[in-house]
Amino acid sequence: MTPRYDVIVGTGGIGTGIVLALEGNRTLGREESRPADLLDQRDYCKLHIVCHYIPRLLGPGFPVLPIGKVGADDAGRAVLAEMRAVGLDTTFVGTSDRPTLFSVCYQYPDGDGGNLSTSRSASDEVSVGDVQATQSLFGRHRGRGVAVALPEVSLAPRLALLRLATEHDWLRVATLVPGEVDEAREAGLLQEVDLLALNIDEAAALARTPTTATVTDVIEAATAELRRVGCTASLLVTAGSRGSWTWDGHDLAHAAAVDAGGEVSSTAGAGDAHLSALVVGLVCGLDLASANSFAALVSGLKVRSRHTIDPDLDAATVLALAERLGRPLDRALVDALEGQRL
Repeated sequence: MTPRYDVIVGTGGIGTGIVLALEGNRTLGREESRPADLLDQRDYCKLHIVCHYIPRLLGPGFPVLPIGKVGADDAGRAVLAEMRAVGLDTTFVGTSDRPTLFSVCYQYPDGDGGNLSTSRSASDEVSVGDVQATQSLFGRHRGRGVAVALPEVSLAPRLALLRLATEHDWLRVATLVPGEVDEAREAGLLQEVDLLALNIDEAAALARTPTTATVTDVIEAATAELRRVGCTASLLVTAGSRGSWTWDGHDLAHAAAVDAGGEVSSTAGAGDAHLSALVVGLVCGLDLASANSFAALVSGLKVRSRHTIDPDLDAATVLALAERLGRPLDRALVDALEGQRL
């Protein structure tokens, strides 16, 4: 299998954290105090999660280079060791005097949840200069790379990464959290994106629609907003158990959430696993809707793990699930995954 792309470079948060299980499904209030159980679960930040699954599916020989920073602390050293162990190239992950990014993931009994991350962490020091240090890499892979710009670092280095990708004809992928949508719109980030990956709440923030609106109404409003600001990006919207949708500029396609069997342990990190697998599908030459259908298999597997990175998810487990469910995969994708199962 000759991949459509041969390198992935991303920037975003790198760190660790804890997971709390809240009592009661009602949304936390501004001044509310509520009991929660500290769970025996490992939590990680966005860039690490998205990057992790790519070598697990395509093999450690496929180059994936995160751009970020960790602290000179135990958490930073542990995260770096884990990233290197799975095959990530950490050449562009620096060390800061600030502490490693720390997050608190909270979960409601119904499986929904959210995430809080520390300010003034090592990830906050990721700069435009850190991104520009990768410029020669972009030049060597002109037209053959994927740039992934993720939250938990400031918008400036993410925009710098996307602009480098524009200059070198790379595929440009980005995601945004609701609180930074307006800033990203004003900074022109949306005009530097080929694929915008959002969950339903993020899409509603982009579209300026209530989160109670139907998914299709949110997507329609989001695509209209993208057109209004001159953005021609395709769109991925994930909505948990309701599945996921892609818009490629012509067609809206839905992929149902996959029941991989067993108990749902945690949905935390499922959206990031989904994005990672979708990128893998695009690397293998799949169209957007087919890549999203494959990504649904991966996120369906991930929710069985209590950790935000499922340490057991790999090419073999995905192939086994596809076979068990009778879901044929594209030949090029199967070739790539089977190469890792041997």
